[in-house]
Amino acid sequence: MVPKASFGSYYGRPVVKASPWQADIPAYLFLGGLAGGSSLLAAGADLTGRPGLRRSCRVTALGALGVSFAALVHDLGRPARFHHMLRVAKFTSPMSVGTWILTAYGPLAALAALSEARDQLPRPLRTGLVGRALPGAGSAAGVLAGVLAPALASYTAVLLADTATPSWHDARHHLPFVFVGSAAAAAGGLGMVNAPLRESGPAQRLAVAGSVLDLAASHHMESSIGLSAEPMRQGRAGAYRRAAQALTAAGALLAAFGARRSRAAAVLSGAALAAGSACTRFAIFHAGQQSATDPRYTVQPQRERLDAGRPVRFEGPAEPA
Repeated sequence: MVPKASFGSYYGRPVVKASPWQADIPAYLFLGGLAGGSSLLAAGADLTGRPGLRRSCRVTALGALGVSFAALVHDLGRPARFHHMLRVAKFTSPMSVGTWILTAYGPLAALAALSEARDQLPRPLRTGLVGRALPGAGSAAGVLAGVLAPALASYTAVLLADTATPSWHDARHHLPFVFVGSAAAAAGGLGMVNAPLRESGPAQRLAVAGSVLDLAASHHMESSIGLSAEPMRQGRAGAYRRAAQALTAAGALLAAFGARRSRAAAVLSGAALAAGSACTRFAIFHAGQQSATDPRYTVQPQRERLDAGRPVRFEGPAEPA
């Protein structure tokens, strides 16, 4: 009998180079999605006359963006490196496109949040030209930030998928849906936490819809990508994945059946959804890192594609171009 094939590499060393990213990057992924989802929710609240929800979502978006940018700069090592990325616009590079999305979105989110502080300005400024112009300018900026929000929430999925890391690359058709659903769940959850209960209806609906999309897309991803889904169920990635599923499902159920009637239920639901969204990003991040360190996840799928007569993808460095 032919012995069972063993898939490996020379001396068991990795075939692809794992990314050098640390915990800054999954935090950046989560906070960027939260900022985008919050801006989208704020724009809808502004257009439908919900000032409490609008205010809380604009402030959340700016706060998440600030911490996200700090995490990105910390990972880059020097703030000047972000500036250097603005010297070019390369539409074939998710990193370059994402940099420009972030650069366009940031001032809009900041202006929208600043307009909420108009009443705290000194009286001469509040009644002067600046004070009178702030509400209109903030409203326009908030709508434009909402237009950019889906791109901000999803481009990081393309950033991960455009690598040779097996679990990320093989999930390239599913990651954007997972990230967008997760971002919507987190933004809706924190919207329920911070907004008045009477205005939290849109946040509740966004949270439930985002949770359903997140859970459904994650399940479809794991059942579709074969061997590359295995790291998502093992080790640190598996622990984060199980926590994400439990928190997201519990938060969605509580949002659907209790958040409109109880302030405590809204806060618990929102906190669970935000934590579940963060765990989703950390689970996917660690799954990719685990798949890059084991040569089996690179070699075996290549062998299977060769046996099936399909082309083998180029296995370059794991870092995005």
